[in-house]
Amino acid sequence: MVSGLGIVGVERLVGRLRAAGCVFAEDEAALLVAEAVDEAALEAMTVRRVAGEPLEQVVGWALFEGLRIAVAPGVFVPRARTGTLVEQALRVLPDGATVVDLCCGSGAVGVAVAVARPDARLWAADVDPAATTCAARNVAAFLPGRGEVLLGDLDAPLPTRLLGRVDVLVANAPYVPTAEIAHMPVEAREHEPHVALDGGADGVDLHRRVAAAAPRWLAPGGHLLIETSGRQAPATVAACAAHGLTAHVVHDDERDGTVVVARRAGS
Repeated sequence: MVSGLGIVGVERLVGRLRAAGCVFAEDEAALLVAEAVDEAALEAMTVRRVAGEPLEQVVGWALFEGLRIAVAPGVFVPRARTGTLVEQALRVLPDGATVVDLCCGSGAVGVAVAVARPDARLWAADVDPAATTCAARNVAAFLPGRGEVLLGDLDAPLPTRLLGRVDVLVANAPYVPTAEIAHMPVEAREHEPHVALDGGADGVDLHRRVAAAAPRWLAPGGHLLIETSGRQAPATVAACAAHGLTAHVVHDDERDGTVVVARRAGS
């Protein structure tokens, strides 16, 4: 934490952040001051933030479901609405569960689920090496001895011993239509990888691939949960139904989170 900055220094910092378009400039200034080790570090962090880099990437962590999840430059920042995905996963999680988190990014979803249930074991996978490096840090910090992070496309890196044995598969897969990425806030479109945003022409391409893969991994009665949007939820449900899963939509008004919950038949 920077000491001796003084009221004038803090006010100048708030002014710089506000001029850059930071809506919660006072709160951000307080966090930057708390996280910087000295004034040089504070200046470097401020320059990054003013340039549009997400605050979470600047300070190195995001608060998600009460956990300080490590994030790094170029890694997708977990959103508050994704707490709906965690909540719904916990509703259907059996004792001693095997959990898989596909398109895991920083690992926030899988880690939050497994932290809430110390009897669960997690496998997380992502195609982006920067994301898996970050996820590995979080798994090591929060789930020592009961989590593994794998690099690869969707389910490709999962060990075959998990076939038919996964109790809950969660996926915050990309669901922004390709043409809409250009209209996203600069924080996302310039500082988060497009592979974590681009869901194809209608935003549901990855959901279709996840739904196609899920049945061979899920245990009888196991669940697939996919974050989506209200607009795209019917297409996500249809993708799950096309592969024999029974699906319904859950929407959380407070978080503005939408999740499709799908179940494989069986006991």
